[in-house]
Amino acid sequence: MEVVVDHLADERNKAQFDVDAMKIVWAGSQHDFNVTDRMSRLVASDPAFSKDGRTMLGRKELVKNTLRKAAHAWKRIIELRLSEEEANKLRNFVDEPAFTDLHWGMFIPAIKGQGTDEQQQKWLPLAFKMQIIGCYAQTELGHGSNVQGLETTATFDPLTDEFIIHSPTLTSSKWWPGGLGKVSTHAVVYARLLTDGQEHGVHGFIVQLRSLDDHSPLPGITVGDIGMKFGNGAYNTMDNGVLQFDHVRIPRNQMLMRVSQITREGKVTQSDVPRQLVYGTMVYVRQTIVADASCALSRAVCIATRYSAVRRQFGSQNGGPETQVIDYKTQQSRLFPLLATAYAYRFVGEWLKWLYTDVTQRLQANDFSTLPEAHACTAGLKSLTTSTTALFPDMASGAVTDSTFPLFAIQSEDGIEECRKLCGGHGYLCSSGLPELFAVYVPACTYEGDNVVLLLQILVDISVMKLTHPGNFNSIPLASSISMFLLQSNPKSFPGLLGVARFLMKTVSQLGSGKNPVGTTSYMGRIEHLMQCQCDVQRAEDWVKPSVILEAFEARACRMSVACARNISKLPSQEEGFTELSSDLAEAAVAHCQLIVVSKFIEKLQQDIPGKGVKEQLQLLCGIYALFLVHKYQGDFLSTGSITPKQASLVNDQLRSLYAQLRPNAISLVDAFNYTDHYLGSVLGRYDGNVYPNLYNEAWKDPLNDSVVPDGYHEYIYPMLKQQLRNARL
Repeated sequence: MEVVVDHLADERNKAQFDVDAMKIVWAGSQHDFNVTDRMSRLVASDPAFSKDGRTMLGRKELVKNTLRKAAHAWKRIIELRLSEEEANKLRNFVDEPAFTDLHWGMFIPAIKGQGTDEQQQKWLPLAFKMQIIGCYAQTELGHGSNVQGLETTATFDPLTDEFIIHSPTLTSSKWWPGGLGKVSTHAVVYARLLTDGQEHGVHGFIVQLRSLDDHSPLPGITVGDIGMKFGNGAYNTMDNGVLQFDHVRIPRNQMLMRVSQITREGKVTQSDVPRQLVYGTMVYVRQTIVADASCALSRAVCIATRYSAVRRQFGSQNGGPETQVIDYKTQQSRLFPLLATAYAYRFVGEWLKWLYTDVTQRLQANDFSTLPEAHACTAGLKSLTTSTTALFPDMASGAVTDSTFPLFAIQSEDGIEECRKLCGGHGYLCSSGLPELFAVYVPACTYEGDNVVLLLQILVDISVMKLTHPGNFNSIPLASSISMFLLQSNPKSFPGLLGVARFLMKTVSQLGSGKNPVGTTSYMGRIEHLMQCQCDVQRAEDWVKPSVILEAFEARACRMSVACARNISKLPSQEEGFTELSSDLAEAAVAHCQLIVVSKFIEKLQQDIPGKGVKEQLQLLCGIYALFLVHKYQGDFLSTGSITPKQASLVNDQLRSLYAQLRPNAISLVDAFNYTDHYLGSVLGRYDGNVYPNLYNEAWKDPLNDSVVPDGYHEYIYPMLKQQLRNARL
């Protein structure tokens, strides 16, 4: 029997806080911890969910292996009579992108949110029992973020009481839906509703794709997989699909009609259900993406932190052990801010979950007052957190995504990729778990709203509407003209902005009447103070004061937004202003979103947090997160006059002090994530720290090592060695 030795025991003995209590804080509650811990260990202990060799499988074997695991997960859910919460957790810890993600995460919620009571009663029982398998077919080959530009049509035929679903062009092919390629029997398909030659916008339709008897595509359906994606294993377990319709007929009652309805005669009407209820689903999806960002980043940080404590390099004195990599200040300055960011995103994710619940309750009471801000807030935070967690490359200002819409120049951010580099050469191995984690996570920067588009949305919310606050800025005409410009713009030129424009117009009218901004933009109600205040930091220690940090972030965000709006007003037209200043607008949007994260971390610290030393560690992490941002974006803070050069220098001094205080607790802080070795899927991030023997053994599992002499030796290597290439068959 193998003796398990904890090679990180000395590190864990250094902890200055109650690790078990921190696990509860990370989980969110004792209940959440209990469910998460039980489900993660249930999956880890089941050999059927083993990840061994996954990254070495061919595509067909990889997909079949995923189907097997999904079926086994469903079997265990039924056998153990798991609740919906437990079942979701179990599927999450299987940790393999699968068709079930879209069935439970998009298909079912779409029917819940957009279907009538009768439609829900018909379709949801089938979906809950997995008697049908669904996907979400919205994105097309030619259109993604611009939903209004979708080309698939749904033409109503009053003679037969049916819709004719059709793909009129190659670019109207549905492209990317997960679960579509080989598995789904049904889809919620989004198409342009046409009746009697009139168009009525994009609507959702439930369409059967495959036979429930032999799984063959139904007449008029062309469907398949779009091919290999980035990375080994990773999202290649998912059958992302392509779908074309050739005049496929479906009954009229398969249009999702909770909001819009069509009569037997072909007349389109609106129900009494407010359209805003549909937007609540978007808020829900984006808040889960923010939570996922914290999860993905924390996994990478856990791997890098543990390996940094195991790895020793240089610094040996008199034949003694070399220095642990984690003790190098350069390693700490790269790793510890990512650790702090993981916690920061966890807490802003908690707040977004509360916000979604609050918005939902208000919507059910026909109170739509907080929905616009929730939509804008989740859009901005989705963009910020996914970009930081994955890798958001620099984009040159003026690069073009379509004929009229330039990308922004945004400072590069990375998280998982930085953790890979922090693990040196070994981080490049698939067995480190980091390449696959990156490949699985990086699509989050695109789905549910491209990050560039979302950043412009959130910035317009802030930089325009807030300048209408009564004061000395005389900016109401500016805000009104920008709003009218947005309303009159071609929706294909500014994806997703028309909804924001409506929000702006409503907010402008409220602020014009003297009503102060609320929620995450309430700081703009103190615009006169924030435009003139001076940071009063005198010593490095002053930077640990939450009030000092918060005001610096508020002043920076406020001044950047004011500068953008003023500069737009100086240009000949608002259209030219948005084009010329798109880079500045994006940077101001980032500033506001970072302020939200910092403020929610500070609010978390104001709560009662039990456990010896737990709050002190969270205060350290909060300080590191906020001050690292001040250091990284000091150009913004200095150029806006939010801080002085001397105060920027003191930020560095305080960061070095905070890193030193965090160092003894680093391993225990990642232990608080409570991730099993199965879930991490990393030899470098093993809980016991026994890296090298397992890394060595993992190498021999590669199929290339099945034979000593490689295939092709006699055909290619031997003739080359013997200089017989002239006679060799190449």
